Amino acid sequence: MIPTIEHLELARERLKGVIRPTPLVPSATVSRMLEAEVFFKPENLQKTGSFKIRGAYNRVACLSPSERQRGVVCASAGNHGQALAYAASRAGVKATIVMPESAPLAKIAATRSYGQSVVLSGSDYLSAARAAHEIQECTGALFVDAYDDPWVIAGQGSVGLEIADELEAHAVVAPVGGGGLLAGICAALSSRLPKAELIAVEALGSPQLGLSLSRGCASTLERPVDTIADGLATGKLGELPFELIQGRLSEVVDVDDFEISEAVLLMLERLKFLTEAAGAAALAGALKIRRRLRGKRVVICITGGNIDINLLDRIIGHGLIKMGRLFRFAVDLRDRPGELGKLLKMIADTGANVRAIDHDRNRLDVAISAVEVVLELDTRGPEHIAALRAHLEEHGYSIRAAPEQSADG
Repeated sequence: MIPTIEHLELARERLKGVIRPTPLVPSATVSRMLEAEVFFKPENLQKTGSFKIRGAYNRVACLSPSERQRGVVCASAGNHGQALAYAASRAGVKATIVMPESAPLAKIAATRSYGQSVVLSGSDYLSAARAAHEIQECTGALFVDAYDDPWVIAGQGSVGLEIADELEAHAVVAPVGGGGLLAGICAALSSRLPKAELIAVEALGSPQLGLSLSRGCASTLERPVDTIADGLATGKLGELPFELIQGRLSEVVDVDDFEISEAVLLMLERLKFLTEAAGAAALAGALKIRRRLRGKRVVICITGGNIDINLLDRIIGHGLIKMGRLFRFAVDLRDRPGELGKLLKMIADTGANVRAIDHDRNRLDVAISAVEVVLELDTRGPEHIAALRAHLEEHGYSIRAAPEQSADG
């Protein structure tokens, strides 16, 4: 079955009372940054924390009586598994969710909370998918693909229908992993907003869409995926999504983990949206091609908000360092009373705030009469850091990078 606009409309009917239709949210901040009229589609606020509930519920709703009795099984980095577990529990269907051992703990816990079986297997999505197919063969359960399934794609396409109902967009920017969401939006826009550009954003560490387009067929990466955006790290593009996407995309944008991290931080600080890495990828892509979007009415899809708190902590730390709002350095002081207080007074004079301090007099590479002090400061940007450096050096301090400097200390 190739999903058509009629299939998308039927899926939307099935989803009534189950999902939350998410309204488009305008952003003055990002509109200024892009010099465009920008709206966000906040699927991070959706039930189960991502758009995946749309496709998973539509698939479960379309099971035959025999399929319902056999149950379902899937592989998931987290969001599809949560969605299928919720949908199956609501329908009284048994589900087994296979997740990589590296899946975020928050996603594993959330999936288990819906009362279905969770199996951890392999290091990535593809290895989890192999384990899920083995379970399928042993149990006879129906394998529900996260993206290469017409009913799943039709459910995801309801995102595109909602966009078209609310706004005559010039461009829609959406992230892509296996391609289910992108294919669904493509099917919706082709019918409802045929003139709108569809821009795909993929993680540089998992570029299966770019590979597929270059080869002219749905392809699997021949190297391990490597990205913080676990929701995009499928390593392969679905055959059905490729068939729907090919020839319809206006552009494919690759974003690296640093660009994704900056987008996560921007949405958290300025838009008050908590998103996972995959959920922020579309914004990262839009920022990368801002000149091309200038003057247009743009919809950016936030696909999920299920971020691991440890990853969020690292993203915040890295982001603050890159923006010059966190400065960590080491300096040697004479080991006598008052020297540390003198240094702290000079730092305070520049307006920086001490966030953490480590005073170590036992390092073998420091003179016996000296002590190494490592400081972590809250600063206001690169210019502030430059002024602080100049002020300390002017008073005889020689500062250097702190040993083993990292965003999370």
